[in-house]
Amino acid sequence: MLRAPQLLPGRPRNPDTTMTTPTAKQGASPRSDWRRKIVLVLFVLDLAVVTFSVVAAFFARFWTAETSLAAVDGQFKLYVAVVVSLVVGWVAALQWNQAYHVDALAIGSDEYRGIVRATFGTFGALAIVSELLRLQVARGFLAIALPLGLVLLLIERALVRRWIVQRRRRFRLVDGVIVVGSPQEVRYVAEGITRNPEAGLVVRGVATETHDVPTFELANGLVVPQIGGLADVVPAVHSHHASMVIVAGHNRVNRKQLRELGWQLEDTDIRLALASRMTDVAGPRIHWRPIEGLPLMSVEMPRYSGLKYSLKRLFDVVVAIGMLLLLSPLLLLIALAVRLDSPGPIFFRQTRVGVNGSPFKMTKFRSMVVDAEARLAALRAQNEGSGLLFKMKDDPRITRVGNVLRRYSLDELPQLFDVVAGSMSLVGPRPPLPQEVDEYETHVHRRLNVKPGITGPWQVGGRSNLSWEESVRKDLYYVENWSLSGDLVILFKTVCAVLARDGAY
Repeated sequence: MLRAPQLLPGRPRNPDTTMTTPTAKQGASPRSDWRRKIVLVLFVLDLAVVTFSVVAAFFARFWTAETSLAAVDGQFKLYVAVVVSLVVGWVAALQWNQAYHVDALAIGSDEYRGIVRATFGTFGALAIVSELLRLQVARGFLAIALPLGLVLLLIERALVRRWIVQRRRRFRLVDGVIVVGSPQEVRYVAEGITRNPEAGLVVRGVATETHDVPTFELANGLVVPQIGGLADVVPAVHSHHASMVIVAGHNRVNRKQLRELGWQLEDTDIRLALASRMTDVAGPRIHWRPIEGLPLMSVEMPRYSGLKYSLKRLFDVVVAIGMLLLLSPLLLLIALAVRLDSPGPIFFRQTRVGVNGSPFKMTKFRSMVVDAEARLAALRAQNEGSGLLFKMKDDPRITRVGNVLRRYSLDELPQLFDVVAGSMSLVGPRPPLPQEVDEYETHVHRRLNVKPGITGPWQVGGRSNLSWEESVRKDLYYVENWSLSGDLVILFKTVCAVLARDGAY
């Protein structure tokens, strides 16, 4: 394998420096070893969090001056059984929902979705059993345990994810892969892997029909070893310390070759994966239908009406009203601060484009001077964004109070009124300006198939640090693949992003 100074994949290439993939020594310990350790750590942490949540909920419900443990003396054995069953059932539900599937760690939202499903499934099952057996379990106990456990589990997994990502960016806790296929397909897959170190994959080598060339260079300047042809893949897997073979496309690998490759790997710990050109389609929309050994993959078309959207609307209204009531003192304080800080109205209302292209007035706390729109033309030359978005870190139009509001996204809280009114959703694509929509390419108009959101994939994926193209791609993925569990994950990640002030200006 070529050796060179260790550089992160994807950095601009220096003409005097050759970039190579990290060697096995720079990678992780053997695949099975670090995976077992990660799963064990997660299991212990989850067990501790679940046990703490259930026990804490029990004492919070019954250990008070008015209601001591004596009140449940007659049912003490029942509650011991409930506590133990709840802890065991909760952890088992996490396992059932693939919360310990290592491939889902630190990337995407499947891990968080599994935790949400496991939590609600566990408490739903307990409610059904309690009703069938006529068990007198205090609802207050369950009402404390469910949200407490869910929040703590999500926080725990977010911290573990951050720890894993930091190490993967240093080529630790990774799986080495060999990519097989035509040069075009191999380049497409390999560059996608190197752009996403969070996925935990590192390209150790490639196998194309141009195997007479010792190296294979990617567009981002990364150079990877050319290990030979298809017949050299299995020996190369061991010599390059890889733990996965990815077949990129099927133009150069026929059915017989693919089957034989699988046979050669079946007695090893090496995984075989097939890369598809079908991108930005979430797993729940993909269904497999085998016919006489022929696996047919069908893709469910996105729908923009029905029960699923009615539930989303109900969720939006209930949560928005609850937040307005809970945050009303803060809203009053912010309104007073905006009024005292600079002359002008408290609220800033601007025309935005909503679902199906219908315009609406979006409401925010005013964070800029009154004539901000008039000054925009003079600042266009200092635009730090790309595409149709205007971005400027030190925008002189922002007021002192506005700077604080924007830093923590507090200026967007009045949009809760827009959610109640039905113009917006809690989670959705970024609400665009009319002039932006006028310049949209045809495919970008799909952002308007759903209601815009207060937060969304752009908010948790980089916020103002995102380019126009990245923002569009994230929004379109959300439009076609959203789910209620995914919305819950985005809301949780939004809180984390706001507190971390990630990309806010």
